Amino acid sequence: MTGLDRALAASAALAGLLGVAGSAAAAHTSGGETLKTVSQFLLFHAPAVLALVGFSAAGLTHGSLTRVAAGALMLGLVLFSGDLAMRALAGQALFPMAAPTGGFVLMAGWVLAAVAALLPRKA
Repeated sequence: MTGLDRALAASAALAGLLGVAGSAAAAHTSGGETLKTVSQFLLFHAPAVLALVGFSAAGLTHGSLTRVAAGALMLGLVLFSGDLAMRALAGQALFPMAAPTGGFVLMAGWVLAAVAALLPRKA
C-alpha cells in the first residue's frame, strides 16, 4: 500500500466519521434536511473510496487510474458536502458554484472508477 493509498483510506475514514456526526447533527439542528443530504453523501462515498484503495492495492484494477478516481471522489465530497454543510451551519457558501462543481467531480470520479475497472491493470 502506497502513501497515497494510506492518505486516501484515512480521508475516507474521516468522511465516514463526519457522515455519522452529520447524521446526529441533522437530527438536532436547524438545516437538518441539508445536513442529512451531506451525511448521506459522506456515508455512501466513504466505503466506495476504501474499496477503490483496496482494489488498487490488491492489483485488481488499473492502479494509478483507480487512485485518481478515489481522489476525485474525495475532492468532490469536500466541495459538495463542504458547501452544503457551510450553508446549513454558517448560512454562507463555501465559494460560488462549489456544490455543483463538487457534484460534477463526484460523477467524474465514478466514471473514472468504471474505466479503471475495465482497463487492463499494469503489470
